[in-house]
Amino acid sequence: MARLIDVEAPTTLSGYEAFVHLAPAVRELREAAQRLAPALAGRTLWMVSSTAQGGGVAEMLPTMIGLLNELGVTTRWFVIETERPEFFVLTKRIHNLIHGAGEPVLTAADRELFESVSAANAEALGPMLAHGDVLALHDPQPLGLAPLLRARADVRVLWRCHIGLDEELPQTRTAWDFLRPYADACERVVFSAPEYVPDWLEPRSTIIHPAIDPLGPKNHDLWVHRLTRVMMNSALVHADLGPVLTPRWEHVAGRLMPSGEFGPADANGDIGLLSRPIVTQISRWDRLKGFAPLLDAFALLKRRLDEGDLDDGDPIHRRRIELARLVLAGPDPASIQDDPEAREVVEQLRSAYLALPAAIQDDVALLTLPMASREQNALMVNALQRASSLVVQNSLREGFGLTIVEAMWKQIPVLSNQRACGPRHQIRDGVDGRLARDPEDVHELSTLLDAMLAAHAQREVWGLNAQRRAHADFLVFTQVRRWIELLHELVTDDAAST
Repeated sequence: MARLIDVEAPTTLSGYEAFVHLAPAVRELREAAQRLAPALAGRTLWMVSSTAQGGGVAEMLPTMIGLLNELGVTTRWFVIETERPEFFVLTKRIHNLIHGAGEPVLTAADRELFESVSAANAEALGPMLAHGDVLALHDPQPLGLAPLLRARADVRVLWRCHIGLDEELPQTRTAWDFLRPYADACERVVFSAPEYVPDWLEPRSTIIHPAIDPLGPKNHDLWVHRLTRVMMNSALVHADLGPVLTPRWEHVAGRLMPSGEFGPADANGDIGLLSRPIVTQISRWDRLKGFAPLLDAFALLKRRLDEGDLDDGDPIHRRRIELARLVLAGPDPASIQDDPEAREVVEQLRSAYLALPAAIQDDVALLTLPMASREQNALMVNALQRASSLVVQNSLREGFGLTIVEAMWKQIPVLSNQRACGPRHQIRDGVDGRLARDPEDVHELSTLLDAMLAAHAQREVWGLNAQRRAHADFLVFTQVRRWIELLHELVTDDAAST
Protein backbone atom coordinates (compact mmCIF):
# COMPACT_ATOMS: atom_id res chain seq x y z
CA MET A 1 0.00 0.00 0.00
CA ALA A 2 1.60 3.30 1.06
CA ARG A 3 5.26 3.78 1.76
CA LEU A 4 7.79 5.94 3.52
CA ILE A 5 10.39 7.62 1.35
CA ASP A 6 13.93 7.83 2.67
CA VAL A 7 15.38 11.26 2.04
CA GLU A 8 19.08 11.96 2.01
CA ALA A 9 19.75 15.69 2.19
CA PRO A 10 21.16 16.71 -1.22
CA THR A 11 23.15 19.63 0.22
CA THR A 12 23.78 20.87 3.75
CA LEU A 13 23.37 24.47 4.79
CA SER A 14 27.15 24.74 5.02
CA GLY A 15 27.33 23.54 1.43
CA TYR A 16 25.08 26.37 0.30
CA GLU A 17 26.90 28.86 2.49
CA ALA A 18 30.13 28.13 0.65
CA PHE A 19 28.72 30.02 -2.33
CA VAL A 20 29.06 33.72 -1.68
CA HIS A 21 25.84 34.65 -3.52
CA LEU A 22 23.81 32.20 -1.37
CA ALA A 23 25.37 32.89 2.04
CA PRO A 24 23.10 35.82 3.08
CA ALA A 25 19.93 33.80 2.42
CA VAL A 26 21.31 30.88 4.43
CA ARG A 27 22.10 33.18 7.37
CA GLU A 28 18.55 34.55 7.36
CA LEU A 29 17.15 31.02 7.34
CA ARG A 30 19.38 29.91 10.23
CA GLU A 31 18.35 32.93 12.31
CA ALA A 32 14.66 32.26 11.72
CA ALA A 33 15.02 28.59 12.63
CA GLN A 34 16.88 29.41 15.85
CA ARG A 35 13.94 31.58 16.94
CA LEU A 36 11.07 29.39 15.83
CA ALA A 37 12.09 25.72 15.57
CA PRO A 38 12.32 25.04 19.34
CA ALA A 39 8.51 25.27 19.56
CA LEU A 40 8.35 22.26 17.21
CA ALA A 41 10.55 20.00 19.34
CA GLY A 42 9.05 16.57 19.96
CA ARG A 43 6.76 16.75 16.93
CA THR A 44 7.19 15.18 13.50
CA LEU A 45 6.14 16.95 10.32
CA TRP A 46 4.73 14.42 7.85
CA MET A 47 4.82 15.46 4.21
CA VAL A 48 2.22 13.37 2.35
CA SER A 49 2.05 13.26 -1.45
CA SER A 50 0.89 10.94 -4.23
CA THR A 51 4.19 10.22 -5.95
CA ALA A 52 7.91 10.29 -5.20
CA GLN A 53 8.96 11.24 -8.71
CA GLY A 54 7.71 13.42 -11.53
CA GLY A 55 6.17 16.85 -11.08
CA GLY A 56 7.03 19.86 -8.95
CA VAL A 57 5.94 18.48 -5.57
CA ALA A 58 8.16 15.42 -5.78
CA GLU A 59 11.05 17.60 -6.95
CA MET A 60 10.76 20.14 -4.13
CA LEU A 61 10.24 17.82 -1.18
CA PRO A 62 13.67 16.13 -0.89
CA THR A 63 15.54 19.43 -0.50
CA MET A 64 12.87 20.91 1.78
CA ILE A 65 12.81 17.83 3.99
CA GLY A 66 16.60 17.70 4.19
CA LEU A 67 16.86 21.36 5.22
CA LEU A 68 14.01 21.14 7.72
CA ASN A 69 15.63 18.17 9.43
CA GLU A 70 18.99 19.94 9.57
CA LEU A 71 17.29 22.99 11.12
CA GLY A 72 15.76 20.89 13.88
CA VAL A 73 12.29 20.23 12.44
CA THR A 74 11.90 16.43 12.30
CA THR A 75 10.31 15.71 8.93
CA ARG A 76 9.32 12.50 7.12
CA TRP A 77 7.81 11.78 3.70
CA PHE A 78 4.88 9.43 3.12
CA VAL A 79 3.55 8.55 -0.35
CA ILE A 80 0.02 7.24 -0.75
CA GLU A 81 -0.52 4.27 -3.06
CA THR A 82 -3.39 2.12 -4.25
CA GLU A 83 -4.02 -0.91 -6.41
CA ARG A 84 -7.05 0.86 -7.89
CA PRO A 85 -5.73 2.85 -10.89
CA GLU A 86 -9.14 4.49 -11.30
CA PHE A 87 -8.31 6.54 -8.19
CA PHE A 88 -5.64 8.47 -10.09
CA VAL A 89 -7.98 8.86 -13.05
CA LEU A 90 -10.41 10.51 -10.61
CA THR A 91 -7.82 12.76 -8.99
CA LYS A 92 -6.57 13.83 -12.43
CA ARG A 93 -10.17 14.81 -13.26
CA ILE A 94 -10.32 16.81 -10.03
CA HIS A 95 -6.98 18.42 -10.92
CA ASN A 96 -8.35 19.45 -14.31
CA LEU A 97 -11.60 20.74 -12.81
CA ILE A 98 -9.66 22.98 -10.41
CA HIS A 99 -7.94 24.33 -13.52
CA GLY A 100 -11.33 24.92 -15.16
CA ALA A 101 -11.23 21.99 -17.60
CA GLY A 102 -13.45 18.95 -18.05
CA GLU A 103 -17.07 17.99 -17.48
CA PRO A 104 -18.23 19.51 -14.16
CA VAL A 105 -19.63 16.28 -12.73
CA LEU A 106 -18.41 14.24 -9.76
CA THR A 107 -20.64 11.44 -8.50
CA ALA A 108 -21.37 9.54 -5.31
CA ALA A 109 -19.34 6.68 -6.77
CA ASP A 110 -16.40 9.06 -7.19
CA ARG A 111 -16.68 10.02 -3.53
CA GLU A 112 -16.82 6.37 -2.47
CA LEU A 113 -13.66 5.66 -4.45
CA PHE A 114 -11.87 8.70 -3.03
CA GLU A 115 -12.81 7.85 0.55
CA SER A 116 -12.05 4.15 0.19
CA VAL A 117 -8.49 4.75 -1.00
CA SER A 118 -8.06 7.49 1.61
CA ALA A 119 -9.18 5.13 4.37
CA ALA A 120 -6.72 2.43 3.31
CA ASN A 121 -3.84 4.90 3.34
CA ALA A 122 -4.97 6.35 6.67
CA GLU A 123 -4.78 2.83 8.12
CA ALA A 124 -1.19 2.57 6.90
CA LEU A 125 -0.05 5.99 8.12
CA GLY A 126 -2.06 6.25 11.33
CA PRO A 127 0.05 3.90 13.50
CA MET A 128 3.18 5.93 12.68
CA LEU A 129 1.77 9.19 14.02
CA ALA A 130 2.27 10.55 17.52
CA HIS A 131 0.27 13.05 19.56
CA GLY A 132 0.93 16.60 18.33
CA ASP A 133 2.50 15.63 15.00
CA VAL A 134 1.77 17.84 11.99
CA LEU A 135 0.36 16.38 8.79
CA ALA A 136 1.01 18.34 5.57
CA LEU A 137 -1.09 16.97 2.70
CA HIS A 138 0.07 17.97 -0.78
CA ASP A 139 -2.61 18.51 -3.46
CA PRO A 140 -6.01 16.79 -3.72
CA GLN A 141 -4.84 13.17 -3.90
CA PRO A 142 -4.13 12.69 -0.14
CA LEU A 143 -6.62 15.27 1.14
CA GLY A 144 -9.11 12.58 2.14
CA LEU A 145 -6.76 11.57 4.97
CA ALA A 146 -7.40 14.85 6.80
CA PRO A 147 -10.65 14.07 8.67
CA LEU A 148 -9.67 10.44 9.25
CA LEU A 149 -6.29 11.08 10.83
CA ARG A 150 -7.17 14.28 12.65
CA ALA A 151 -9.95 12.43 14.48
CA ARG A 152 -8.04 9.30 15.39
CA ALA A 153 -4.46 10.44 15.86
CA ASP A 154 -4.79 13.89 17.49
CA VAL A 155 -2.54 15.56 14.96
CA ARG A 156 -2.50 19.05 13.48
CA VAL A 157 -3.40 19.01 9.77
CA LEU A 158 -2.65 21.47 6.99
CA TRP A 159 -3.24 21.22 3.26
CA ARG A 160 -0.74 22.45 0.69
CA CYS A 161 -2.61 22.97 -2.60
CA HIS A 162 -0.17 23.62 -5.45
CA ILE A 163 -2.86 24.19 -8.08
CA GLY A 164 -5.64 26.69 -8.63
CA LEU A 165 -7.47 29.01 -10.98
CA ASP A 166 -8.02 32.74 -10.67
CA GLU A 167 -11.67 32.61 -11.72
CA GLU A 168 -14.81 30.77 -10.63
CA LEU A 169 -16.36 28.37 -13.14
CA PRO A 170 -18.79 25.45 -12.98
CA GLN A 171 -15.75 23.15 -13.07
CA THR A 172 -14.04 24.83 -10.11
CA ARG A 173 -17.26 24.89 -8.08
CA THR A 174 -17.71 21.17 -8.70
CA ALA A 175 -14.16 20.41 -7.58
CA TRP A 176 -14.29 22.58 -4.46
CA ASP A 177 -17.73 21.22 -3.46
CA PHE A 178 -16.28 17.72 -3.69
CA LEU A 179 -13.13 18.56 -1.69
CA ARG A 180 -14.72 20.83 0.92
CA PRO A 181 -15.55 18.14 3.54
CA TYR A 182 -11.88 17.12 3.60
CA ALA A 183 -10.42 20.63 3.43
CA ASP A 184 -12.70 21.66 6.31
CA ALA A 185 -10.78 19.20 8.49
CA CYS A 186 -7.54 21.13 7.89
CA GLU A 187 -6.57 23.86 10.31
CA ARG A 188 -4.49 25.75 7.77
CA VAL A 189 -4.29 25.75 3.97
CA VAL A 190 -1.37 26.89 1.83
CA PHE A 191 -1.68 28.12 -1.76
CA SER A 192 0.83 29.40 -4.31
CA ALA A 193 -1.10 32.59 -5.13
CA PRO A 194 -3.88 34.55 -3.38
CA GLU A 195 -6.04 34.35 -6.51
CA TYR A 196 -6.38 30.59 -6.00
CA VAL A 197 -7.90 30.63 -2.51
CA PRO A 198 -11.67 29.89 -2.38
CA ASP A 199 -13.58 32.39 -0.24
CA TRP A 200 -14.45 29.83 2.43
CA LEU A 201 -10.77 28.98 2.95
CA GLU A 202 -9.42 32.55 3.12
CA PRO A 203 -9.47 32.83 6.95
CA ARG A 204 -7.20 29.79 7.21
CA SER A 205 -4.97 30.49 4.20
CA THR A 206 -1.27 31.28 3.80
CA ILE A 207 0.64 32.01 0.58
CA ILE A 208 3.98 30.27 0.00
CA HIS A 209 5.60 30.39 -3.42
CA PRO A 210 7.20 27.18 -4.70
CA ALA A 211 10.96 27.39 -5.05
CA ILE A 212 14.00 25.70 -6.53
CA ASP A 213 17.19 24.26 -5.09
CA PRO A 214 20.00 26.30 -6.68
CA LEU A 215 22.55 23.52 -6.10
CA GLY A 216 20.34 20.58 -7.02
CA PRO A 217 21.22 18.58 -10.14
CA LYS A 218 18.51 20.39 -12.10
CA ASN A 219 19.87 23.86 -11.35
CA HIS A 220 23.56 23.85 -10.46
CA ASP A 221 26.09 25.16 -12.95
CA LEU A 222 27.19 22.78 -15.70
CA TRP A 223 30.54 23.81 -17.10
CA VAL A 224 31.13 23.00 -20.74
CA HIS A 225 32.74 19.56 -20.26
CA ARG A 226 30.10 18.41 -17.76
CA LEU A 227 27.29 19.77 -19.93
CA THR A 228 28.60 17.93 -22.97
CA ARG A 229 29.12 14.72 -20.97
CA VAL A 230 25.55 14.78 -19.63
CA MET A 231 24.21 15.25 -23.15
CA MET A 232 26.31 12.46 -24.61
CA ASN A 233 25.60 10.06 -21.74
CA SER A 234 21.85 10.62 -22.12
CA ALA A 235 21.79 10.51 -25.97
CA LEU A 236 20.79 14.18 -26.22
CA VAL A 237 23.93 14.73 -28.30
CA HIS A 238 25.27 12.27 -30.84
CA ALA A 239 28.15 10.16 -29.52
CA ASP A 240 30.43 10.87 -32.50
CA LEU A 241 31.61 14.13 -30.89
CA GLY A 242 34.41 12.22 -29.22
CA PRO A 243 35.25 10.24 -26.09
CA VAL A 244 33.91 11.18 -22.64
CA LEU A 245 34.93 10.11 -19.13
CA THR A 246 31.82 8.13 -18.22
CA PRO A 247 29.86 5.51 -20.20
CA ARG A 248 26.46 6.02 -21.76
CA TRP A 249 23.67 5.75 -19.19
CA GLU A 250 21.52 2.65 -19.07
CA HIS A 251 18.36 4.74 -19.51
CA VAL A 252 18.66 7.48 -22.13
CA ALA A 253 16.32 10.11 -23.53
CA GLY A 254 13.87 8.91 -26.14
CA ARG A 255 12.91 10.82 -29.27
CA LEU A 256 9.89 10.42 -31.52
CA MET A 257 11.08 9.31 -34.97
CA PRO A 258 9.45 10.04 -38.35
CA SER A 259 8.39 6.37 -38.30
CA GLY A 260 6.09 7.16 -35.37
CA GLU A 261 8.11 5.07 -32.91
CA PHE A 262 10.33 6.25 -30.08
CA GLY A 263 14.03 5.48 -30.12
CA PRO A 264 17.18 6.84 -28.47
CA ALA A 265 17.28 10.60 -28.91
CA ASP A 266 20.40 10.47 -31.08
CA ALA A 267 19.24 7.62 -33.34
CA ASN A 268 17.93 9.90 -36.09
CA GLY A 269 20.85 12.32 -36.11
CA ASP A 270 21.91 15.05 -33.70
CA ILE A 271 19.26 17.41 -32.33
CA GLY A 272 21.68 20.34 -32.50
CA LEU A 273 21.60 21.37 -28.84
CA LEU A 274 25.22 22.57 -28.89
CA SER A 275 25.04 24.64 -32.06
CA ARG A 276 21.49 25.64 -33.03
CA PRO A 277 19.02 28.16 -31.59
CA ILE A 278 16.82 26.00 -29.38
CA VAL A 279 13.27 26.73 -28.17
CA THR A 280 12.37 24.39 -25.31
CA GLN A 281 9.34 23.49 -23.23
CA ILE A 282 9.74 20.89 -20.47
CA SER A 283 6.64 19.89 -18.52
CA ARG A 284 4.56 16.96 -17.48
CA TRP A 285 2.48 15.63 -20.36
CA ASP A 286 -0.73 17.49 -19.62
CA ARG A 287 -3.22 19.06 -22.03
CA LEU A 288 -3.20 22.20 -19.92
CA LYS A 289 0.54 22.71 -20.53
CA GLY A 290 -0.14 24.03 -24.03
CA PHE A 291 2.25 21.77 -25.95
CA ALA A 292 -0.05 21.49 -28.98
CA PRO A 293 -0.46 25.23 -29.75
CA LEU A 294 3.27 25.75 -29.19
CA LEU A 295 4.03 23.04 -31.74
CA ASP A 296 1.61 24.68 -34.18
CA ALA A 297 3.18 28.10 -33.57
CA PHE A 298 6.69 26.80 -34.27
CA ALA A 299 5.51 25.08 -37.44
CA LEU A 300 3.87 28.35 -38.51
CA LEU A 301 7.15 30.20 -37.86
CA LYS A 302 8.95 27.82 -40.20
CA ARG A 303 6.25 28.14 -42.88
CA ARG A 304 6.34 31.92 -42.64
CA LEU A 305 10.08 31.79 -43.25
CA ASP A 306 9.61 29.63 -46.36
CA GLU A 307 6.90 31.97 -47.63
CA GLY A 308 9.09 35.07 -47.17
CA ASP A 309 6.83 36.52 -44.49
CA LEU A 310 9.78 36.97 -42.09
CA ASP A 311 12.16 38.65 -44.52
CA ASP A 312 13.14 41.79 -42.56
CA GLY A 313 16.39 42.30 -44.41
CA ASP A 314 18.50 40.68 -41.69
CA PRO A 315 20.25 37.61 -43.14
CA ILE A 316 21.54 36.60 -39.69
CA HIS A 317 18.03 36.44 -38.27
CA ARG A 318 16.79 34.53 -41.30
CA ARG A 319 19.59 32.02 -40.74
CA ARG A 320 18.67 31.89 -37.04
CA ILE A 321 15.09 30.87 -37.86
CA GLU A 322 16.31 28.36 -40.47
CA LEU A 323 18.46 26.66 -37.85
CA ALA A 324 16.03 26.93 -34.92
CA ARG A 325 14.65 23.74 -33.44
CA LEU A 326 11.83 23.09 -31.02
CA VAL A 327 12.29 20.68 -28.11
CA LEU A 328 9.17 19.39 -26.35
CA ALA A 329 10.21 17.26 -23.39
CA GLY A 330 8.58 15.54 -20.45
CA PRO A 331 9.00 12.50 -18.21
CA ASP A 332 8.56 9.02 -19.59
CA PRO A 333 4.77 8.68 -19.11
CA ALA A 334 5.11 5.06 -17.99
CA SER A 335 6.93 6.24 -14.86
CA ILE A 336 4.28 8.62 -13.49
CA GLN A 337 1.63 6.61 -11.63
CA ASP A 338 -0.59 9.53 -10.61
CA ASP A 339 -0.98 10.99 -14.13
CA PRO A 340 -2.82 8.54 -16.41
CA GLU A 341 -3.52 11.35 -18.91
CA ALA A 342 0.14 11.55 -19.90
CA ARG A 343 0.02 8.71 -22.42
CA GLU A 344 -2.98 10.29 -24.16
CA VAL A 345 -1.22 13.64 -24.46
CA VAL A 346 1.93 12.05 -25.87
CA GLU A 347 -0.20 10.14 -28.40
CA GLN A 348 -1.94 13.36 -29.49
CA LEU A 349 1.40 15.10 -29.93
CA ARG A 350 2.71 12.08 -31.85
CA SER A 351 -0.21 12.39 -34.28
CA ALA A 352 0.37 16.14 -34.68
CA TYR A 353 4.08 15.57 -35.29
CA LEU A 354 3.47 12.91 -37.93
CA ALA A 355 1.12 15.29 -39.76
CA LEU A 356 3.91 17.87 -40.20
CA PRO A 357 5.93 18.17 -43.42
CA ALA A 358 9.18 16.20 -43.26
CA ALA A 359 11.33 19.34 -43.19
CA ILE A 360 9.52 20.67 -40.12
CA GLN A 361 9.55 17.24 -38.45
CA ASP A 362 13.33 17.38 -38.67
CA ASP A 363 13.30 20.63 -36.66
CA VAL A 364 11.12 19.25 -33.86
CA ALA A 365 12.39 16.95 -31.11
CA LEU A 366 9.67 15.38 -28.96
CA LEU A 367 11.59 13.83 -26.08
CA THR A 368 10.68 11.48 -23.24
CA LEU A 369 13.08 11.65 -20.31
CA PRO A 370 13.54 8.47 -18.23
CA MET A 371 12.82 8.59 -14.50
CA ALA A 372 14.82 5.51 -13.44
CA SER A 373 17.37 7.86 -11.87
CA ARG A 374 16.02 11.11 -10.41
CA GLU A 375 19.48 12.68 -10.60
CA GLN A 376 20.05 11.75 -14.23
CA ASN A 377 16.60 13.00 -15.16
CA ALA A 378 17.32 16.32 -13.43
CA LEU A 379 20.67 16.64 -15.20
CA MET A 380 18.96 16.10 -18.56
CA VAL A 381 16.49 18.89 -17.79
CA ASN A 382 19.35 21.13 -16.64
CA ALA A 383 21.29 20.50 -19.84
CA LEU A 384 18.27 21.08 -22.07
CA GLN A 385 17.46 24.39 -20.40
CA ARG A 386 21.06 25.62 -20.53
CA ALA A 387 21.25 24.75 -24.23
CA SER A 388 18.13 26.81 -24.97
CA SER A 389 17.90 30.26 -26.48
CA LEU A 390 14.35 30.48 -25.11
CA VAL A 391 12.40 28.44 -22.61
CA VAL A 392 8.64 28.41 -23.10
CA GLN A 393 5.94 27.59 -20.56
CA ASN A 394 2.81 27.85 -22.68
CA SER A 395 0.42 26.57 -20.02
CA LEU A 396 -3.26 27.25 -20.46
CA ARG A 397 -3.50 26.86 -16.68
CA GLU A 398 -0.52 26.74 -14.33
CA GLY A 399 -0.46 26.49 -10.56
CA PHE A 400 2.98 28.07 -10.51
CA GLY A 401 5.40 26.55 -13.01
CA LEU A 402 8.79 25.73 -11.52
CA THR A 403 10.27 25.29 -14.99
CA ILE A 404 9.95 29.07 -15.32
CA VAL A 405 12.07 29.73 -12.22
CA GLU A 406 14.56 27.06 -13.30
CA ALA A 407 15.13 28.86 -16.59
CA MET A 408 15.22 32.28 -14.91
CA TRP A 409 17.92 31.05 -12.52
CA LYS A 410 19.98 29.99 -15.56
CA GLN A 411 19.61 33.43 -17.19
CA ILE A 412 17.38 32.02 -19.94
CA PRO A 413 14.53 34.33 -21.01
CA VAL A 414 11.09 32.76 -20.81
CA LEU A 415 8.00 33.09 -22.96
CA SER A 416 4.77 32.37 -21.10
CA ASN A 417 1.36 34.03 -21.02
CA GLN A 418 -0.94 36.31 -19.04
CA ARG A 419 -3.82 33.84 -18.82
CA ALA A 420 -2.02 31.43 -16.48
CA CYS A 421 -1.77 32.93 -12.99
CA GLY A 422 1.46 31.25 -11.89
CA PRO A 423 3.63 32.70 -14.66
CA ARG A 424 2.31 36.21 -13.94
CA HIS A 425 3.73 35.96 -10.42
CA GLN A 426 7.20 35.29 -11.85
CA ILE A 427 7.68 36.98 -15.21
CA ARG A 428 7.43 40.73 -15.66
CA ASP A 429 6.55 41.23 -19.31
CA GLY A 430 9.40 42.94 -21.14
CA VAL A 431 11.65 42.76 -18.05
CA ASP A 432 12.39 39.07 -17.42
CA GLY A 433 10.89 37.70 -20.65
CA ARG A 434 7.58 37.99 -22.47
CA LEU A 435 3.96 37.14 -21.72
CA ALA A 436 1.56 36.34 -24.54
CA ARG A 437 -2.05 37.32 -24.15
CA ASP A 438 -3.45 33.96 -25.23
CA PRO A 439 -1.55 30.62 -25.08
CA GLU A 440 -3.88 29.17 -27.73
CA ASP A 441 -3.35 31.99 -30.24
CA VAL A 442 -0.93 30.31 -32.63
CA HIS A 443 -0.28 33.49 -34.63
CA GLU A 444 0.57 35.52 -31.53
CA LEU A 445 2.89 32.79 -30.24
CA SER A 446 4.63 32.53 -33.60
CA THR A 447 5.13 36.30 -33.73
CA LEU A 448 6.56 36.38 -30.20
CA LEU A 449 8.93 33.49 -30.92
CA ASP A 450 10.19 35.38 -33.95
CA ALA A 451 10.55 38.66 -32.02
CA MET A 452 12.34 37.08 -29.06
CA LEU A 453 14.76 35.16 -31.25
CA ALA A 454 15.48 38.35 -33.20
CA ALA A 455 16.16 40.37 -30.02
CA HIS A 456 19.61 38.92 -29.37
CA ALA A 457 20.90 41.73 -27.11
CA GLN A 458 17.59 42.09 -25.29
CA ARG A 459 17.56 38.37 -24.49
CA GLU A 460 20.74 38.86 -22.47
CA VAL A 461 19.10 41.68 -20.48
CA TRP A 462 15.97 39.59 -19.86
CA GLY A 463 18.15 36.72 -18.71
CA LEU A 464 20.09 38.82 -16.20
CA ASN A 465 16.90 40.37 -14.82
CA ALA A 466 15.32 36.93 -14.56
CA GLN A 467 18.20 35.52 -12.53
CA ARG A 468 18.10 38.45 -10.08
CA ARG A 469 14.37 37.92 -9.57
CA ALA A 470 14.76 34.18 -9.03
CA HIS A 471 17.55 34.84 -6.51
CA ALA A 472 15.43 37.31 -4.55
CA ASP A 473 12.10 35.50 -4.45
CA PHE A 474 12.14 31.89 -5.57
CA LEU A 475 14.99 29.98 -3.93
CA VAL A 476 14.39 27.20 -1.41
CA PHE A 477 15.66 29.20 1.58
CA THR A 478 12.70 31.58 1.45
CA GLN A 479 10.30 28.66 1.03
CA VAL A 480 11.68 26.73 4.04
CA ARG A 481 11.65 29.85 6.22
CA ARG A 482 7.98 30.42 5.38
CA TRP A 483 7.20 26.81 6.26
CA ILE A 484 8.90 27.13 9.65
CA GLU A 485 6.99 30.35 10.33
CA LEU A 486 3.71 28.62 9.40
CA LEU A 487 4.43 25.57 11.58
CA HIS A 488 5.36 27.81 14.50
CA GLU A 489 2.04 29.65 14.14
CA LEU A 490 0.15 26.37 13.94
CA VAL A 491 1.60 24.80 17.10
CA THR A 492 1.68 27.98 19.15
CA ASP A 493 -1.96 28.73 18.25
CA ASP A 494 -2.72 25.17 19.38
CA ALA A 495 -0.88 25.69 22.66
CA ALA A 496 -2.65 28.99 23.33
CA SER A 497 -6.05 27.37 22.86
CA THR A 498 -5.43 24.59 25.43
